[in-house]
Amino acid sequence: MLITMLASGTRGDTQPYIALGLELKKLGINVRIAASESYQGLVESYGFDYAPIRGDVTKIIESGVVKEADNPFAFFSSLKNGDLMELMVGAQEDQHKACEGADAIVYHPGSILGYFAAREMGIPSILASPFPMVPTNEYPAIIFYDKIRLGRLSNKLTHLIFEKGFWKMANSGFKRYWTEKFGKLPSDFTNPYPKQRTKANPTIVSLSPWVFPVPKDWPEHVHSFGYWFIEDQTAYKPSDELQQFLNYGDEPIYVGFGSVGDKKRAKESTDMVLEALDRTGKRGIINAGGGMEERHHSKNVFYIKSVPHEWLFPYMSAVVHHGGAGTTAAALRSGVPQVIIPFGNDQFAWGRRMNELGVGAKAIPRKELTMEKLSEAIRYTEITTVQENAKKLGAKIRSERGAQKAAKLIIDTVKNNQP
Repeated sequence: MLITMLASGTRGDTQPYIALGLELKKLGINVRIAASESYQGLVESYGFDYAPIRGDVTKIIESGVVKEADNPFAFFSSLKNGDLMELMVGAQEDQHKACEGADAIVYHPGSILGYFAAREMGIPSILASPFPMVPTNEYPAIIFYDKIRLGRLSNKLTHLIFEKGFWKMANSGFKRYWTEKFGKLPSDFTNPYPKQRTKANPTIVSLSPWVFPVPKDWPEHVHSFGYWFIEDQTAYKPSDELQQFLNYGDEPIYVGFGSVGDKKRAKESTDMVLEALDRTGKRGIINAGGGMEERHHSKNVFYIKSVPHEWLFPYMSAVVHHGGAGTTAAALRSGVPQVIIPFGNDQFAWGRRMNELGVGAKAIPRKELTMEKLSEAIRYTEITTVQENAKKLGAKIRSERGAQKAAKLIIDTVKNNQP
């Protein structure tokens, strides 16, 4: 059995599919992962068949083409750019090629070709979302979550808006590619997300029910078993310098602003973080890049570029980050408090939710961040009840084995649909 997985976006978007793929491999399944050229080494390092999707995500982000959106409706226009559109059309061709010979296609919501290619090939498609994307009246859609609440009917409406907007954003490059290749659009060219809620075409979400309980009004074939983590980190070996820094001294605070941080403000951000660490008497590990400068190590501050969060975060006393879904999940798993500094998109939702769960300080939007506010938020993570809440929630999340359960569902879906 061969399963193709269509990843989309940054490393934070790609890594959950690697975790899911590893669980499939354990069950004897061949896995091909299509991902940005930026992550070829990452994908191949885990022994997968790698299928390239043209475009270096890191360079695209650094070019400023992709904008963070600090309001829900700006989110849908954050990718509109002529040069980017050309790349998106080429990416559709790469994804289509990656689907050849597969027995099922697992795809990110941004890679809708997965649904239409699976229909064309007569095989199952599984929508695998790294964020909640199925309408419910129990809470607002992820990009509306930190906005005003108007009740259950309004909650459902925000999901329908998000789903329609995401579909419009995802289908622009697809329409052009498919029309150029086949001369016309697929016969059933409508929003695929609502069709991914059947036994033959289910939806799985990389999300812990302890973070967002499974809504009572979700369809039967939408599943949220828990986050998808790379559970085994024994292969990772830190540098001697990093290991020594961790071994000698108090537990440090991790600070990182993801891959879309404002590099024009990198010096300002780094100065602010260093001053806040000094004021609170904390050691720190700073993730350089994504809006933070790399400087010389000191007795109390260590700079890193790429260290697996699942490995690193359990060594921390707290995690200060931008609020990406993957980083939030890794911090939750580690069982330490969080401080979220959202830039845009779904980051505001995760910031609010961590505070609601009692495991993080109230989020500070990047535009409003000051040294005083950051220092106060760091001190908040020292509150005993916050630390206990984070520890208890971390233990629950580590016990879920979300990727393992999702992998079994995928295999069962394929087997149940074989002639």
